[in-house]
This record gives sequence, C-alpha cells and structure tokens, in this order.
Amino acid sequence: MTTPAGSGAGFGSVSWWGLSPALDLQADSPPVDPDSQANTEHETPELDMLLLGSVDGRHLLRTLARAALWPGRRFHFYVLENNLEAVARHMLIFSLALEDPEKMGLQERSETFLEVWGNALLRPPVAAFVRAQADRLAHLVPEPDSLAEQLPWLSLGALKFRERDALEAIFRFWAGGEKGPEAFPMSCLWDSRLRHYLGSRYDARRGVSDWDLHMKLHDRGARVIHTLEFRRWRDTGVAFELRDSSAYHVPNRTLASGRLLSHRGERVAARGYWGDIATGPFVAFGIETDDESLLRTSNGQPVKTAGEITQHNVTELLREVAAWGRPRAARGDPEEAGCDGGGTREPAAPALESFTLHFLPLGSAQTLHHKSCYKGRFQLLYVSCGMVHFLSPELGACVAPGGRLIVELARYLVDLRQEQLQAFSARVEELAQEAGFAPQPQARPSETFSHFYKYGGSAPGCIDPAVEPGTPPPEVLAPPLEIMPPPSEGLTQPPEGQTPPSEPL
Repeated sequence: MTTPAGSGAGFGSVSWWGLSPALDLQADSPPVDPDSQANTEHETPELDMLLLGSVDGRHLLRTLARAALWPGRRFHFYVLENNLEAVARHMLIFSLALEDPEKMGLQERSETFLEVWGNALLRPPVAAFVRAQADRLAHLVPEPDSLAEQLPWLSLGALKFRERDALEAIFRFWAGGEKGPEAFPMSCLWDSRLRHYLGSRYDARRGVSDWDLHMKLHDRGARVIHTLEFRRWRDTGVAFELRDSSAYHVPNRTLASGRLLSHRGERVAARGYWGDIATGPFVAFGIETDDESLLRTSNGQPVKTAGEITQHNVTELLREVAAWGRPRAARGDPEEAGCDGGGTREPAAPALESFTLHFLPLGSAQTLHHKSCYKGRFQLLYVSCGMVHFLSPELGACVAPGGRLIVELARYLVDLRQEQLQAFSARVEELAQEAGFAPQPQARPSETFSHFYKYGGSAPGCIDPAVEPGTPPPEVLAPPLEIMPPPSEGLTQPPEGQTPPSEPL
C-alpha cells in the first residue's frame, strides 16, 4: 500500500539530524546584563538555555563557534531529548568536536564528523574511531570523578541511575559488544524501511526522490541539494561520499535505537533504524553559509552542492570550536595564554570550562517547574517541531520574564503539504501564547522558525541584542529538528504491531 502523503512516516520516530539550518543562539538571547547576571566565581555573565529536541547539537556548536564575536558569557546548555540514543550521540559529537588537534587533524575531524553524523554506512577507519570513543565513554559514564576530570564540560548529574545504566549499554553496543554486521544490518534495515514507506511506489523510487527534491525541497529554499547526492542518500543512506563508494560498508551503529514492539500479543525488544528517510541531513549545514560565493549560480544552477557546502561549513565550525578545547587558556598563566613565540599577542582561546552541557531526564519537560532551581531560570528556550506538544504554561514558567522562545517549524518535512505547514505554524502561535509568550516585535518573517518573548519583561524593540560593534547580525541560521510520527514497521528483527514509546536496549 502506498504511504499517503502527509503522514510524516518518512521522518520516523527517532531524529538523528536537524531538518533546519544551524542557529547561533546568542543572536536571539536577551542582551548581556553584567549587573544582574555576573557570576562572582567566574566574573562572567551567564546564559542558561533549555533545548527540547535539539538532536544533533549543531546549534550548540555554532553558538560556541560564534561566541568570540559576542560579549563574553558562560553557557549552560540544558538538553532534553526523548531517547537516550540521542544523548549518546550528543556526547560522541562533542567529544569529536573537542578532540585534541594534535591527535586528529582538522580535515580528518570534519570528515569523521560528517560520516558519523549523516551516513548510514561508514568507512572502516571511521568505524574504528567510533568503537574507540564509545569504549572510552562507556568506562566514563559510571565513574563520575573520571568523567568530571576528562570531560569537564559534561554533566550527567540530573539523569536517573537507570538512564545512566542504559547509556552505558548503548556505548557498549557501539563499541562492538555484539560482534559482526548481523548485530545491526543497516543496509537491510534501510531497504526494508524504504519499501514500507514507498509501498507500491518502491519500483519508481528514483522518480519519487526527484519529485520530492525538485517540487518540495527546492521550492522551499534548498536548491543547492543536487539530484545525484539526494538520490544516492535515498537509496543507500550515504549522504556524504568523501571517498570511493566501495569504502562505505560498515554499519553506523550510532543510528540504531531500541524499542519494545508488540509481537503476537507479547512485548519484544527490538533494535532497528527508525530515523529519517525522506529529507536527509543536507539541510542542517548545507543550504546556508557565511561564504556567499558558495551559493553562486551559473545558468540558473548552483555551482556547489549541498555536500560541498556542508563540508566547508563543518570544517570552519570545528576550526572555531577547537579553541574551546585548548588547555592553554583553560589553565595556566593568562598572560602567557595570549602570546605566541614571537612575542605578539594572540586572542586568548575561550576556556574549556566556559560552557557546560547538562542532560535532563527523559520525559521531564512537564515536571521541571516543580523544582525551584528551574523556575524562571532560563533566558532562552528552544523547542523542535517534534516536541512542540511539550510547550505548555508549566514549561513557560521555567523561562525568566523577558526570555526568548525559538520554535522550529516544519518547513523541510517533505511529507507535509503547504496547508499542513500553515496549520502547524498557527498551532505553534497558539501554544506559545498559552504558555505566556508573545511574538517578538520586528522579528524577520521566517518559514523555518518562530520567535517569541516571555510576558513580564520589556518587549524587545529588535531581534538583535544590544551588543558591541563588530557583533554579527542575527542573520544566522535556524534551529534543529525532531519529529515523532508513528514508526514504520518491518525494519527490525522482530516485526509488527503498534509500537509503544521508545525504550533503549
């Protein structure tokens, strides 16, 4: 049976990458107020941000990469996901982004990032890196002291003990706890998922992918996505082919998720792929860039593909984020940190301790307001399109008066028709107003995300915070994704039945 358009089945129930461009969160945060926000210990204003469904951490990385262009702040990112596999991916991506440049060069880091983040199949060297990092993280998760020493930017203190145990089990699986490709036959799972999604259109899948690309994604602003790269991803799950195609044959275990399925009246644990097979990972870094020359067209066609733009953006992003991992500014003499060997002064790299990534328990969006430490704490709240249903007055109570709200819209969900996109945007405005937010004055109209501010604070006259000269305008990109339609069946070892909420193995 053909999947009806508008069902959203192509986006699955687990999100692995964002379906909207990356966003510099400081561009939309309240202005720096040193008098009220200065922290006596760090002598730096703090910015607390709550993110629901941020999925791949790309907007967090972009915020860190652009931090040098804004007044100094200490960041506290509070991340809430709907599955622990996404939490594990966050940890892996950040540990890769902050890898010591002497151990892994910039080009190798950016290529590894792209393949782990967006490819269903990996090259053997990249798979070996994932196994090594997963084994390291599996040993650190149950050891809080070692975790704080080696990853000072990470905080798992808010997670429940059973969630930490499940997180360790996920890393054990990534590290090869179950040997052989049969433990996670990604190519078979991808093809099975595609057959279920397309139904009778499976034999015409190339035509379907061309239609979705040209009539939907291109019309919605993603014209740089090339037909060949999009078709290759739809067929194989490999979005970024940086080497010969035969080099990609090791399943990417970081895209596996566990569920409990109903099979013949019993609940059976299963592992499979329930992610996106409709849009692809090209939107996050591949359709917008600070280098306008990459968006040039010749005879009406873009001269660069989304894959090439993504590689450029990720390389520049990791180059800037690498400053956060330099121990010379995090520790040691600050006078020496700003000088090179010739005696000239360099800009001091941001301290590694200048940001902290906190993970909150699964399903805690409706209970955060019960804890006094979270009431009115956050200056910025980000909600992905797949977690909009959590936007409520209780969640709004966690945002400080005058705080900002960013809601991701469903612009790049190709299964949705135009009238459904408009209805979704209208529903977002209703939920935001019920939660105590009002549309942000003078915000640029956007089909990618909506901006609001919290009642009780002075209405901002402009989307830009008042900052010093040289600060970037907030024409930065947009936030990430997560969408939660019903999962497709026939993609795991045990099949069938209506699936209950996702649970990690």
